[in-house]
This record gives sequence, C-alpha cells and structure tokens, in this order.
Amino acid sequence: MSWGTELWDQFDNLEKHTQWGIEFVERYTKFVKERSEIEISYAKQIRNLSKKYQPKKNSKEDEEYKYTSCRAFLSTLNELNDYAGQHEVIAENLTSQIICELTRFVQELKAERKSHFHDGRKAQQHIENCWKQLESSKRRFERDCKEADRAQQYFEKMDADINVTKADVEKARQQAQMRHQMAEDSKNEYSACLQKFNQEQNEHYYTLIPHIFQRIQDMEERRIQKVGESMKTFAEVDRQVLPIVGKCLDGMTKAAESIEPKSDSNQVIESYKSGFEPPGDVEFEDYSQPMKRTASDTSLSNSRNEGKPDKPISKSKGKLWPFIKKNKLMSLLTSPHQPPPPPPASPSPSAIPNGPQSPKQHKEPLSHRLNEFMTSKPKMHCFRSLKRGLSLKLGSGPEDFSHLPPEQRRKKLQAKIDEINKDIQKEMDQREALTKMKDVYLKNPQMGDPSSVDPRLAEISQNIEKLRLELQKFDGWLAEVEGRMPVRSDSSKRQSGMFEAQNNAPVNNNCAQDRESSPDGSYTEERSSEAQVKEFDDEFDDEEPLPTIGTCKVLYPFEGQNEGTISVAEGEVLHVIEEDKGDGWTRVRRNDDEEGYVPTSYVEVFLENTKGAMTYI
Repeated sequence: MSWGTELWDQFDNLEKHTQWGIEFVERYTKFVKERSEIEISYAKQIRNLSKKYQPKKNSKEDEEYKYTSCRAFLSTLNELNDYAGQHEVIAENLTSQIICELTRFVQELKAERKSHFHDGRKAQQHIENCWKQLESSKRRFERDCKEADRAQQYFEKMDADINVTKADVEKARQQAQMRHQMAEDSKNEYSACLQKFNQEQNEHYYTLIPHIFQRIQDMEERRIQKVGESMKTFAEVDRQVLPIVGKCLDGMTKAAESIEPKSDSNQVIESYKSGFEPPGDVEFEDYSQPMKRTASDTSLSNSRNEGKPDKPISKSKGKLWPFIKKNKLMSLLTSPHQPPPPPPASPSPSAIPNGPQSPKQHKEPLSHRLNEFMTSKPKMHCFRSLKRGLSLKLGSGPEDFSHLPPEQRRKKLQAKIDEINKDIQKEMDQREALTKMKDVYLKNPQMGDPSSVDPRLAEISQNIEKLRLELQKFDGWLAEVEGRMPVRSDSSKRQSGMFEAQNNAPVNNNCAQDRESSPDGSYTEERSSEAQVKEFDDEFDDEEPLPTIGTCKVLYPFEGQNEGTISVAEGEVLHVIEEDKGDGWTRVRRNDDEEGYVPTSYVEVFLENTKGAMTYI
C-alpha cells in the first residue's frame, strides 16, 4: 500500500510521524552510547580490580606464588584482564558500527525529510492559489451576470415608457448589450479557470502528492530498516567477543584445575623445613637428694662449677621453647638499650688492649643457652626485637645466610650459586663474542681496530675472576652445610670477621637495641648441629640467683645510667654470672642483691673452666 493514495489528505500527520521517527533514531543512538559508556566503565573497573590484586614487584607476595593456588589466582587475574579487554572491544565496536553510523544517518534523514516536505508544501500552496483564482473568476462571473440582468430589466422598462425619448431607450439598450457581453466574457473566463483548476487538482492529488508521499514513505522505510540493522549489529557486537570471552573463562577454569594441594603442602615443607631433629625425651630429674645438673641441661655450667658446692636447681617443666607463654616472652630481654661505650682514651696500666674481640667460648648445648637466657630477670621493652631474633628472616641477614636453619640455608646458598653460574656464563658468552669480533678485526683491519676490544675483554676477565671467587666462597659455605667440610668454631668465626653472621642484626638506637643478637635468636650451623634438645624451663624460680662462672676486675670506672646496668669503680673485683654474648656487655654481681651489666671492654674477666683462667677485655 502506498501513502500517496491512502494518505493523500494526511500531510500534517505524516509530517509529525516522520519527525517522531527521527527522534526515535536519536533516542536509540543515545541508548547505544550509554551502553558503550557502561562497557568502558566496567572494563576499567575490571582492569583496576585485576591490577589491585597483582603481586607488587620486590614484595613478600612474590614468595606466595610458588604455590599452585597462588599461581592459579595470578592466571585468573590475567584472564580477567583479557576479559576486560573484550568489553573495551564491545564499546569500540558499538561506537564505530552503530553510534557513528546512526549519527550520520540521522543528519542525512533530516535533510531529506526537509526537502520532501518543502516540495509538499510548495504543491499545496500552488493548488491553493489555483483554487483562489477559480473562486475569484466565479465571483466575477456571478457579478457580471447580475449586472446584465439589471441592465436588461432597465432597458425593457425604458422601452415601455412612452414618455422616454428614443435616445434614452437606445442608450439603455446599448448598456444592456454591453453587460451581457461582459457576463459572457466572465463566463468564458470562469470556464477556463475551472478547467485549469481541475487539471491542476488532478495532477496534485494523483501525480505530485503521491510521488512526494512515496519518497517520504521510502525514507521512513529506510529509517526503520536502519534501526533494525543497528539492533542486529548491537547483538552481533556481543556475539563476536563471545569466543574470546569463552577462552578467558576456559583459562580461568584451567587455572583452577591446575591447583595441586599435595604440591602446595610439599612446598610448605620445602619453605620452612629447618633440618633440625625433633627434641628427645625429657630426662627424669630426681629432687629427692641434692645433685648436680645433668650434662643434658648445661655442659658449660658443669665445667664452670667444678669444685664448688652443689646448688639446688629450680623447679622446671620441660617444654619446647616455641610454645612459651606470652607473659614469659615479654620478660626475656635484659641487655641495656644502648651499645656499650668505648673505653676511656687513657686506659689504666692494667688494661689489656685486646680490642673488641669477644672471648673464646666452648660449644654449649642450645638447652643450656636457652636456660641461661630464661633464668635471667629480663625486662622486655620491644617485643619486635625478640621476634626478629627468634624468627626465620628469609631473604635478610648475613651474606652466608647463617641466620637460617640448615635446610633453608642450603636452599638459599644453592640458589645463590645457580645465580652466580648464570652470571659467569653470560660473561663468558660476551668474552667469546668479543674474541670473535677481535679475530674479524685482525683479518679485516678496515672493519675496526682490534685493540679497541682489549679493554672490554680485560674488564670481562676481571668480572669472571670476581664471580669465580664469589662462587668458590658460596661453594665452601654450601659444603659446610652439607657436611663436606668441618664446621667452623665460634671463635674462628669471630676471628674471621663473621661475628655478624652469629648475630641477626647489629645493635642500633631504637627498640631493636634489645638483645635480638642473643644466641637464642640466631640459627648458626654449629648450634643447629647441637640443637637436638629444644626444651627449657617454662616456669622457674625468679628468686634463685644465677651461678657464678668467674670473676672480673674493673679497669675503668663506669656509671650505669641505663636500665639494666650497674655502676662500678676502677679496681673493683666482681663476680661474673653471664659472659659477653656478642653485644658488648657482661653481666656481673656485686653481692647477692646487686647485679647488672657493664661494658666488656671496661673489665678484665677470668672465667673458670677446665683450661684455666682466660682473660679478655
């Protein structure tokens, strides 16, 4: 059906309908634009979410991704990032294939509609003008006919009157004839206008208007078809990315299926295995009669207390030290909060300039050191220092990783050796390439100067030599851990400058100045070999003083102003109850009631052991 034949009289309604159609296209374009903005915003939020949970560089989270579940989560984040990219593709396609197309189409549609309705209004104006001309001709014909009738009646009246002259009658007759002629002319004109109007009206309603309306109908049908195509494209844009979205989801599923609980649990063993043996059975302690401590409790105390009367030991319950009560942990540290002061510039004649080197110590069971550590009267000021001292600080500490348990130390050393081997191989590859280049220069001098390569070759040779020395050093430490070399003694470590390897961190001016460098907080290879017993007294008698292990003579006066220290005078002789543990302080007792720490460099110590007296400053 055609609008031209069926809607010939609905020009105004068609004008309103086509205007509504254009507004509908604009509204649909706005809808697609808002959908595109939603897709962009959603993609941005998904990307930000994926980025938020990505592991940061050089962070502790990197250690987590050795587990399959964490690697699966990382794969999921990467797939989610690709998934967000597909939503960006949707937004881009909606903009290029629909929004831009419809915007251009609407502009063309408005221009075409304006042209069609301009032609329609022009045709309407023309037919209205023809109608006005017809009406004017008709009224003129009607007026002339009435004038001719009146003139004829006047002539007849004059002709019947005997009193009227012949001249007047003739004049009236001529006037009536003229009026009849005018009426006849108006009639002919009206007839011509009527014929012309009918032709124009027939052409208007059967030719011109149907043609204009047909073009408007074609324009409207194109508009509707374009909207349909856009809606189809709207769905196809989503459908095009479905295969890739499906691959992203398949990747997430595959990542989830790659999780291996057994592998993760084994990785926990690899990460935290210390290499120590579990503690043995707790020996029965008979309190029914006085007796010395067994060698399992403290071997050093036996050697120090030989020849002294037996001393009753406090009640204790053997427990593993990692499970100590919190209120006990809060009272473990007693060392002063400041590093020991250097000796005066003018030392006394009795001073022995041995330097800051600590005295030689015999190996002691870890249980004895823990026992000494626990039976002191500490005041905890910073729990973090104890935590740092007693925990495994993976990735930090001395160069030889001696602060780690044996198994963890072996893994770190092996990783370092592998890294050095890779560096050596890179340097060797560079040297080989430069050697070939030099040979080419020697054979073809025009290509370059052979001597220009020599500085770089010398530099690479030096680098390789340094790396090999480094490799040899780490190989030695690895051999030491694996038992291929004898374990170095405590004194040899100090003499070789490895004192820091015995202690986790140097003393500083904050809460870490607590005794985190205590032997109990360090995992050295010699202690790990003797750490078969990890138990100590959880409950102990705070009133019982520590046993005396020697004496000392004060070389310089010292005023103990810090908490835990004691003031001493030059020449004073005191009892030593705890030797220097590497932090520069020695614990002494003046009498049964007064004890504290003094700088090791301020006293001359005489320890009682099987080898006799040993003096150090």
